[in-house]
Order: sequence, then structure tokens, then C-alpha cells
Amino acid sequence: MVVLAASITSKSGKALVSRQFVDMSRIRIEGLLAAFPKLVGSGKQHTYVETENVRYVYQPIESLYLLLVTNKQSNILEDLDTLRLLSKVIPEFSASLDEEGVCKYAFELIFAFDEVISLGHKENVTVAQVKQYCEMESHEERLHKLVLQSKINETKDVMKRKANEIDKSKIERGKMDKGGFSSLQSMGSMGSIGRMDSGFGNDTGISSGNTFGSGSGFGLSSDVDSFSSKSKGRPSSAVSAPSKGMGMQLGKSQRANQFLESLKAEGEVIVEDVRPSANPSRASAPPPTDPITLTTEEKLNVTLKRDGGVSNFDVQGTLSLQILNQDDGLIQVQVESGGNPEIKFKTHPNINKELFSNENILGSKDPNRPFPAGQSGDGLGLLKWRLQSKDESDVPLTINCWPSVSGNETYVSIEYEASSMFDLQNVVISVPLPALREAPNVKQIDGEWRYDSRNSILEWSILIIDDSNRSGSMEFVVPPADSSAFFPISVRFSATSTFSGMKVASILPLKGGAAPKFSQRTQLVTESYQVV
Repeated sequence: MVVLAASITSKSGKALVSRQFVDMSRIRIEGLLAAFPKLVGSGKQHTYVETENVRYVYQPIESLYLLLVTNKQSNILEDLDTLRLLSKVIPEFSASLDEEGVCKYAFELIFAFDEVISLGHKENVTVAQVKQYCEMESHEERLHKLVLQSKINETKDVMKRKANEIDKSKIERGKMDKGGFSSLQSMGSMGSIGRMDSGFGNDTGISSGNTFGSGSGFGLSSDVDSFSSKSKGRPSSAVSAPSKGMGMQLGKSQRANQFLESLKAEGEVIVEDVRPSANPSRASAPPPTDPITLTTEEKLNVTLKRDGGVSNFDVQGTLSLQILNQDDGLIQVQVESGGNPEIKFKTHPNINKELFSNENILGSKDPNRPFPAGQSGDGLGLLKWRLQSKDESDVPLTINCWPSVSGNETYVSIEYEASSMFDLQNVVISVPLPALREAPNVKQIDGEWRYDSRNSILEWSILIIDDSNRSGSMEFVVPPADSSAFFPISVRFSATSTFSGMKVASILPLKGGAAPKFSQRTQLVTESYQVV
């Protein structure tokens, strides 16, 4: 007189959840549940059906059956009471009464069945008691969590007090170290003037607009000139390594970086506060090892319309020169370009424009004046160019985004199409999302994805786009949202070829002899690339 099993099945007899209360093999219970739909006739009002060995007591629950399998000697009135209690318990643990909801909360339902039925007999419990037993709340556990949280809060308070004490001590040390800053300024002025005098400046040692030391972005910047001129003529003293106080923070701006470089050129030892670079592409570039290094870089600024078309397309390129030894400075650079008539080139004022226009050679107006050596950063800029277009065929990568709302979900399909002009590397497509409680459900993707929950951004990463994957797609599902929530889409990538096709053909030495060894770097990077 016992309940053999309590089960939830589909109309076709598929077992979703089944809890056996007697020893029974899996094949046996699956056979009993599979035979049940054949025994239930259409139009009958009974809540049970019998076979030679067992009795099925059942109740329809929307598109499912709640089913008790008992032996024929069981008290059917008690079984019906058990069935009614189970029908009230199930909605408390399963949010939706369909196959997906029941399978999702299968273990919770099995635990609830165990609280209602023990060894095949119904327990004298209510729905509220079943919920309380399954929650398994513990007073000792709750007390332990409270004690643990109080310890965490106390530790945070101690950390805040220590942080405030450290900040105060830094401020006081900064006030004490402030007196040594004037001597650093004087030393920086003398170092900057000496460096410009020995480099590519004029005879007085102060950069003018006609030299590579001018403030046009080539050599030392005008910021350093003005900074050093303020304290020109002061006697300099020995400079000790600055402390990290608030009154002495070097290395945060370009002006301070170049000031430190001028001190290093004079042989001074400088202790710098190392911080990560704000531009990862620049930080990853290895330092030059060849005597001469030429860098071709194009920065891409593109704004695409979500419905198609180009709102802005702008390419700005530079050719920079880095020389390790001053002896290699008397040179000329022979360059080649793709010959695109839409690209406008602009040379530095000290470059011989006629020589470049007629023979594509970059050389100084004064052949006896060498290019400066030891340039930091990207080196000495020789040539700039710019390309603007409204032609969509010039765009290296197009993005199409198709959000569509279906019921309580928004399906978003995104595809990319890459031009055959470039092989793109380290492609990252960042899609803004509405505020979500959990990560989006990515159904399909060509590549990898990562969800930034703090900024609510879905990042789609493709390591390389070449002839094998010129197009790709991604599909994900989020709760209902307006289509404008998925824009603007931002894109980052790099390439080893450029729109201009600029390259260095050879180095021409002006002092005779063999041409010095040189290397060249070429890269195309995105500065701003969006779909709005």
C-alpha cells in the first residue's frame, strides 16, 4: 500500500521529473511512464487508470501530467489527497509549468516530493511547511554570516584610516620636497639648451621655427622650449632623485617626459614612477635596434551610418625617422607611394620640397646639416599626408546590426564584411547593451566574445580577418530593448599595410660609402571607428 513513484511527464509520456520511493530499475519506470498516455482515453473524466500490476493516479497541469504510480492495494483516497498536495507544491518551486521550467527546477521539485512522501506514504505536512523545510534556514548559519560581515566592515574601516594616514604623510613630504623643484627647473633648462645646441638647432642653442627643434611636432616640442626658457641663465646644482610626494610628480605629461629626457642626456640619474601607457599600440612597439628606423603609421577615423553610408572617413598618416648614432644623420630617404591622387602630402618646413616633388626623396634643405639622433617616442616626423572620402568602398570593415523584438526577448544579429584591401588583426567589435542582470545568451558567433558587466558592453573578438573569413556573424538574445540601445558600435583593429602604400625604397648617404642598415615599420590603426 505504497506510492511507487511520483512523476511529471509530457502529454506524449516523456519523463521530465520522476522520484521513485521503492527499488525500481530505470527501464521499469520508463516503461511504466511510456505506457501511461496509451491508457488514458480522450474525453474520460476519471483521475486514475489501472493495469494488471499498477494504478496510475494523475492530474493534468497545463500541457503536462502530474502522475502517481501506486500498487493496486493502495488507498486511492489517500493517493488523491497526496496528488492534490503535490499539485499545490509544484507551482511554488517551478516558475513556469512547461517542459523547460520543470527541467530547470528538477532538483528542487525532487526535494519537495521527498518532503511530501516518505517511503511511499504521505507525510502530514502543508505547502508552507514544505517550503520552510526546503529552504533549510539555520539560525547558527545566519549568526555566523552576521559575525563574518561585521569583521569585514571593521577591516574596511581600518583600511580607510590607514589610507588617510598615508595620504596625509604624502602631502607633508610633498611640502618638504617642494623647495628642491626650482633647482630641478634650472637643471632642466641647461640640459634642454645644451641638447638642442648639440643636435639640429641653430647657433644660439634656442630652437627657432626653421629648425627640426621647432614646435611643429618634430624633435623637441615648443612646450619644452618655453619651459626651459623661464629659468634660463640660473646656475644649476647637483640634482638628487625626486621623491614621490604630491609636490613632485614627474612623468605624467609630455612636457615632463621630455624634460626628464633632457636631464638623462646630461648624464643625470632620474628615478621615475612607472605607469602603464595610455596607448597600448605605442607601448607594444619594441625599441629600435637598427641604426636607422622609419615608421609609417596611418590613423583611421571613420563614422558609419547604421542604415548604410559613410558619415566621416579620414585617414591621417605620418612617416617618422629614428637614428641611433649621430654619424648616420647625413642621409636622404628615397620613398615610394601607391600614387593615389586623392592623398595630399605635406613635408616638414626643413625638408626640400622640390626634391620630394620631383624625385620622391626626403632630404634637408641644407645638405650639410644632419638629422638629429636619439629621438624618443615615434622619432622625427618627416612627412604627413591625409585622405578623406565619402566612398563606402574605401571602408575596410562594415558592420550591420539587426535587433528584432520577439515576445519577451530581443534577438540581435550582427554581421561584418571586410574589404579585400587589408588583412585585419586583433579585431574587437564593442556593442553597448541595456542594463542586464546576467550575461546575454550568445546563440552563434564566429570568433570569441566577452561581456563587460560593469560597462554593459559585449565585445566580439576576431584574432585575424583574411581571405578565409572576409565575413562573419554573431547572434545573441537579451530582454526586450529599444534598437537604439545597441548603438553606437565601436570597432578596433590594426593592419600591416596602409591606404597610401608608403614605403622606404632606400637610404642615400650624403658622405659617401655604403648605405647604413635600416628597418621600416608599417601599421594602420583605428583612432575612432564607430557605427552610429
